[in-house]
Amino acid sequence: MSGRNMTLLLFLALTVIVLGNALYVLKETERGVLLRFGEVVNADIQPGLHIKIPFVNNVRRFDGRVLTVDSTPERFFTQEKKALIVDSYAKFRVSDTAKFYTATSGDVNRAMGLLAQRINNGLRNQVATRTVQEVVSGERDQLMEALTKELDMVARTELGVQVVDVRVKKIDLPPDVSESVYRRMNAEREQEAREHRSQGQELAEGIEAAADREVTVITASAYREAEQIRGAGDAQSTRRYAEAFNQDPEFYSFTRSLKAYQGAFKGSGDVLLLQPDSDFFRYLKDSKGGK
Repeated sequence: MSGRNMTLLLFLALTVIVLGNALYVLKETERGVLLRFGEVVNADIQPGLHIKIPFVNNVRRFDGRVLTVDSTPERFFTQEKKALIVDSYAKFRVSDTAKFYTATSGDVNRAMGLLAQRINNGLRNQVATRTVQEVVSGERDQLMEALTKELDMVARTELGVQVVDVRVKKIDLPPDVSESVYRRMNAEREQEAREHRSQGQELAEGIEAAADREVTVITASAYREAEQIRGAGDAQSTRRYAEAFNQDPEFYSFTRSLKAYQGAFKGSGDVLLLQPDSDFFRYLKDSKGGK
């Protein structure tokens, strides 16, 4: 290979290297800054193909999408000086690339750490002005809205990022507090259960007493009606016997004596001690009942 060809090849290789260092592409999902010897000269690079001066300019790329920073659960005290374990997270994205690069040297993990500290500080301030009821349910939405607004202002000023949203994932009581709360809740539920049982017992006794009273009234009414019916039947029976006796007294006495004989000699071992001239045997001696 001649010297001329070698020079040409070296020139082409150098050209490729220079062009490779001079051209760069910024994606739609990225944000970037152009540096010149470490100094920011262009903080708003648009997506697309760009040219830089090799070995003089440098490009730092950042993720331009919405990112998530997950804070570690922290213990905060409410207005009543009660401890709560709050677990939260935040959504953010880079808004000012120059300030973001200056504050974090372009390190997203460092930005997440700084943002997590500010989230915990903001939560501590917000929780300290509210009661447990307000933090858990009453003003939880207002708490997150106020925290998002406050944190966004601080993050834009100090870190160059926009806080999109801050959310509380979970709120727990510390183990020592939760145990005492559980015991108190258990005692309250037991007291409520006893009250319900006593009310039910009182209601049951009232229903039972009313039922007993109604049974007594119904039984008395039925007995009175039965006695009235039985008395009416006895009266009617007596009247029938009287009418039959008046029609034929001798026949009536005869049938009554036969019934008496049937009842007296029903058993095989019955014994009667009577005088021979007793009226009990008058119809046995004479069918006409003569004495």
